[in-house]
Amino acid sequence: MENTAQQPVVRISKLSKSFAGNDILKGVDLDIRKGENVVVLGKSGSGKSTLIKCMIGLMDPSEGEICVFGKNIAGLHYSELNEIRVKMGFLFQNAALYDSMTVRENLAFPLRHHKKEFSAEQIESRIMESLNDVGLAEAIDKMPAELSGGMSKRVGLARTLILKPDIMLYDEPTTGLDTATAKEISKLINDVQRKNKTSSIIITHDMTCAKTTADRIVMLKEGVIVAEGDYDQLEKSEDEWIKSFFI
Repeated sequence: MENTAQQPVVRISKLSKSFAGNDILKGVDLDIRKGENVVVLGKSGSGKSTLIKCMIGLMDPSEGEICVFGKNIAGLHYSELNEIRVKMGFLFQNAALYDSMTVRENLAFPLRHHKKEFSAEQIESRIMESLNDVGLAEAIDKMPAELSGGMSKRVGLARTLILKPDIMLYDEPTTGLDTATAKEISKLINDVQRKNKTSSIIITHDMTCAKTTADRIVMLKEGVIVAEGDYDQLEKSEDEWIKSFFI
């Protein structure tokens, strides 16, 4: 894990989001720096998933701004928003692989869509690099149904990394995995950060994952950031709600 003091790649300012009069996010301020892993902790319904959906432009804020690489994404045209989305990788809880495609075809899909200038040799080289990064080169011709849950998650990560994103968003990356596999995924998150200087937001309930990956932890309670710091600082908190996460 590493920290840098550069200008933020993501700046969230006074972000609020409401649905039918129900306030989900309430004035969230958050900066993400280059090469930083930020873990977002909070109980179900605290607004964690809404925060990520606003970041990638799937939802518009009710109030406030989200600036990614200096651009307010709410004001962008579709083509400009897509340019930014290509620089943002999203690892879904369920890996979201295409069941009818082999691992190779799953990884080739985003390259053929976003890197039309790539030759067949360049596509194959990038596929092998991404699979080697997650330790699954031998799975290249398997179908998703032949993969374990941990393997599917790693292939999903390889497919996300294949476009070499500057920002990674991880939504519960270790959910549903056994302890050993969950530790592997946490290690891979750190490997990605070190290799590519990636900035990451990691939403998790897994405190081992949080401890392993976080440069900084942000705690979200009922749509408000109530605490932030590193794992050791927050673990020593006297606040009963914060302490409940570290028991």
